[in-house]
Parts: sequence; C-alpha cells; structure tokens
Amino acid sequence: MAEENEFKLGADPTVNYPIQVQYCGNCSLPIEYCEYYPEYEKCKQWLERNLPTEFEKMKLVEDGVSDLGTGDDEKKRQKRGGKGMLKTKKKEDVPKLVTVSRAPRGKKKSVTVVTGLSTFDIDLKVAAKFFGSKFACGSSVTGDDEIVIQGDVKDDLFDVIPDKWPQIDEDSIDDLGDQKR
Repeated sequence: MAEENEFKLGADPTVNYPIQVQYCGNCSLPIEYCEYYPEYEKCKQWLERNLPTEFEKMKLVEDGVSDLGTGDDEKKRQKRGGKGMLKTKKKEDVPKLVTVSRAPRGKKKSVTVVTGLSTFDIDLKVAAKFFGSKFACGSSVTGDDEIVIQGDVKDDLFDVIPDKWPQIDEDSIDDLGDQKR
C-alpha cells in the first residue's frame, strides 16, 4: 500500500472547530471576499467602523501586497455585476419632458407610448401598473424610459398624469401624434 500519512481524513488538529465566519455588513460576503465586491471601498469603511481588528489585518495584507510592486498604482480587478448588483445610471442634464405618442399595432389596433417619466424620478414599473389599472388594459415597461399602454388612451393621459404626479404640469407633457415604433 501507499503511504498512509499523505492523505489524512477527518478534522485538522491545528484548527479550532466550529469555525467562526465573520460576514461584512455591506456586501454580506465573508470579509475575506469583500475585495471582489464592486464597492470594496464601502466594505472597507464598514470594516473600519465595526471590526477594527479585522480591518487592521486586511490593511496589513494589502500593504504587503502593494510593497511587492506590480508596477501599477491601483490593483486591477475585473468588475462584475449580476442580478444582485444594480448599476446606478448617471443622471444626465436631460430636459424634463414627458412625451406621449400613438403607434399602430396591426390594422385597427394601436398602443400609446409614454416616455420621459424617469426624468421626474418616477418609478416606471409603478407607473405602468397604475396605467394598466386606470385604463383597464395591458401596460408594460419597454426599454430605458418607455411605457407601452395597449389601446389609444393618449387624450386621457394629459389629465391623468398631472393628477397622479403633481410635479409634472400639463406644459411639460408633449404630444408627438402618430408615430411608428
């Protein structure tokens, strides 16, 4: 038989069991994995406030790695996002304007397209749900800043939108007429 000392089964005698794992309050990962989180700086701040001893250990490890000198000032990391990480969109200086248009759907049917509600910081999913229940029709969010309402309800929207959201006045709603989607 091969040597039995190479592979030992069972618990490691040098480790105290059960192992206590400390989790970060910012990213909810074990603190060893915080560096792979896209918002690592926020994790550092949380560690410094809540677990100062662990923060000092991580700080020493980082200083040791940076002393090796890879040639770069900052550590290059691949930034990943998933369903768990929402990317924050940068606010551009776009004029606050809601546009309403009607688009044909087939021969006799049409849909109403509303764009520009997100410039007033209105949640599009909530708005689509409101329009669907108000007009008793289907309504969905398509694209970045577009709500499609089934049916021709363009004329009613000029009264409904300012009533529901007072920050939008009737002057900031523009009618684009009939358009193709």
